[in-house]
Amino acid sequence: MAKGGSVTRVFGIRHHGPGSARSLRLALEAFRPDTILIEGPADADPLVGYVAAAGMAPPVALLAYVPDTPATAAFWPYAVFSPEWQALQYAVEHEVPVRFCDLPATTVLAAEDEPGDRFDPLSTLAAAGGYDDAERWWDAVVESTPDAAAFDAITEAMAALREAADDGHAGTTSASIPDLEPARGLAAGELSRRDQSPPQSGSAGSAGSAGSAGSAGSDAIESGSGADRSADPIAGDVGADPAAISDHEEGAAADSVAEAVADVIEPGPVPLDPVRIDAHTLRREAFMRQTMRKAVKDGARRLAVVCGAWHAPALAGKLGPATADTALLKGLPKTKATLTWVPWTHSRLATTSGYGAGITSPGWYHHLFTETERPIVRWLTKVAGVLRAHDLPVSSAHIIEAVRLAETLAALRGRPLAGLSEVTEATRAVMCAGDETMLRLVVNELVIGEALGTVPEGTPTVPLDADLRARIRSLRMKQEALSRTIDLDLRKEREVERSRLLHRLRVLDIPWGTLTTSEVRSTGTFRETWTLEWRPEYAISIIEASRWGTTVGTAAEAKILDTASRADSTVGELTAALEVALLADLGGATDGLITRLESAAALDHDITHLLAALPGLIRTLRYGDVRGTDTKALAHVADGLLVRVCAGLPGAVTGLDTDAATEFRALLDAAHTAVHTRDDGWATTEWLGALRKLADRDDVHGALVGRAVRLLCDAGIIDDIDSARRLSAALSVGNTAAAKAAWVDGFLGGRGLLLVHDRELLHLIDAWLRDLREDQFVETLPLLRRTFGAFEPGERRAIGQAVRKGGVVSTAAGTSADGQFDLERGSIAMRTAAEILGVSV
Repeated sequence: MAKGGSVTRVFGIRHHGPGSARSLRLALEAFRPDTILIEGPADADPLVGYVAAAGMAPPVALLAYVPDTPATAAFWPYAVFSPEWQALQYAVEHEVPVRFCDLPATTVLAAEDEPGDRFDPLSTLAAAGGYDDAERWWDAVVESTPDAAAFDAITEAMAALREAADDGHAGTTSASIPDLEPARGLAAGELSRRDQSPPQSGSAGSAGSAGSAGSAGSDAIESGSGADRSADPIAGDVGADPAAISDHEEGAAADSVAEAVADVIEPGPVPLDPVRIDAHTLRREAFMRQTMRKAVKDGARRLAVVCGAWHAPALAGKLGPATADTALLKGLPKTKATLTWVPWTHSRLATTSGYGAGITSPGWYHHLFTETERPIVRWLTKVAGVLRAHDLPVSSAHIIEAVRLAETLAALRGRPLAGLSEVTEATRAVMCAGDETMLRLVVNELVIGEALGTVPEGTPTVPLDADLRARIRSLRMKQEALSRTIDLDLRKEREVERSRLLHRLRVLDIPWGTLTTSEVRSTGTFRETWTLEWRPEYAISIIEASRWGTTVGTAAEAKILDTASRADSTVGELTAALEVALLADLGGATDGLITRLESAAALDHDITHLLAALPGLIRTLRYGDVRGTDTKALAHVADGLLVRVCAGLPGAVTGLDTDAATEFRALLDAAHTAVHTRDDGWATTEWLGALRKLADRDDVHGALVGRAVRLLCDAGIIDDIDSARRLSAALSVGNTAAAKAAWVDGFLGGRGLLLVHDRELLHLIDAWLRDLREDQFVETLPLLRRTFGAFEPGERRAIGQAVRKGGVVSTAAGTSADGQFDLERGSIAMRTAAEILGVSV
């Protein structure tokens, strides 16, 4: 298109296609534009200067978000093999003015209407060309082409499909909107006046929404990633290295496209899918045309427009008057928006990531774009490296044979170079011996890949993000997309600081690190194990968390205090928050949490809440010791909580049914373990005194009394004779069979060794079971089965052996029939050990 001495070339491209990116770069070198427009948010122009800055390495994404509600955001991702990125690089390297020409983010984020029907034009073209898969067709006729020869025909095909939307050959538009009719007429007129200049190929800027609809809808159209895409990421993309095509094959792709175009214009027996151009797409194209008009008015003489192939016909040719476009864009909603660059990953470019970038094999595409010499050999060498890293035997002979098989398959299928389907089949057959599990490793680590990009230090960001980056650098940590496990030694200052940072990020809902166990008490030693995995969407989480403060520490303190200040915060929730605050070293929040916990505990009259909070509080005291945190005030709260628990225990256990008693028993066990591990004389005495009162009561559920007797026996407060007497009393005639079974379950639950070594207890229980009537036995059987089923297999065998022998248990080879130690065998063992150690006995 030429106007007043200016020349405009529209390059209809495809998302993230390596062949398209290479072709576009060659086309720009030949065209030598003095201005470049790229499909993308128009208000991102100030960020173009960061493209060539030190530290900028794709994959990266433009992020736009609403400052007051950061969850309302959209992404425009780019990889090194994205044609848009290559256009940006060309512009920066050649000092050519470059701008984005799509709807600004202020409009995208404010729009309430989402893109309409997602029509896939490539499916229609593929069907016309005899292909049953749109991806295979595109890769065969475009991605395998070393120059722009095919893209004039691609634009012609897209134009024919779009014209069919108006003349009814391929269906109707998705909606009839009165205010769009002028634009539809203008678009149809422009399509009929297409310029003869050959457009080039590449890919368009994909916007995937995180928390909002964004503008990804029509981008799915441009990428050809509709319903016909294979669900298998192994076979979904078939690409070849464009540089490996010989010169005499360059026109084959264009001829194939031209044939497909002819079939589209004169459909014949090939059925065409309905073509639908939604309102959102028409508005975007109107804005692009307005931007083109402004660029020409500002003095552009050689204007290059890089857009999705589906949009190319609407932008090519004579633009005509701007009246219809102005009317279409009038009254569009707007909101405040902030834009920046953020790191991205290859896996988030995959369609399975939910961001709709339109490709299933970004790792493969990156390889094709960066490895121009012998790409198949080098790819299969990488495959061998992945399999060897997983201790799988792969030799050089495997690589050679896999290369031969891939090349043979390509020749049989008439392909100039093996594509992903060929190398995958060769990998499956030769390197994996048909094992799909081994092949899945290759798909995840190579075909998809997990490269994480970087952005320059001076990129616009919120203060919280800047502080986080500084902390990460000072602690010598690394943001990686791959999952990695690290062990932290809390005796080392740097390791402690790393732990505190990860805990603070968890408070801020930025789960970069995950503890290897869900039990926080696993960190009660000098070792802490984390699994680290950085995700691009954490960029939004950081922005959302920035409202709490400008540094990670102050933000975490403010957020945890705000959470704890809620009127409905329970003692358990406050205890958990205090535990996290100590782990994260949030000193500014500790005093406030302790004060809030004291108030909540004083007002909470439910002993079950206090009893449930006690283990966490005592566990927090232990963490303070490990990490060197001052916990004197916390000890005071724990002591007060224990006093209230002991005082309220008698009333709390009165009148409980079986289910409630079972739940309360678990709380007793946890509290007893916590008090025991605290190793405080006063606390232990208070607690055991409360248990003693509980054990002496006869109006409490047997599951609780039996458990209290057992815990006191373990602590040495009740001896074996006393515990046997209490068991005998519980099994007396005056109690029901169910009450007796509950007492036994409380006393023996999880402790089968009692019956293995204490023959008197075993005799009492055996006699009780023998005397049960049939109806009583049936009534107590479920509870008894649960009790004895919890014993270890060896314990059950020993108990059965003792019952068969009338109460005599042979628990080990070193004991005699009367249960006493075999001194003769023991002396032999002692002499043997002395000889090994070289000592005399």
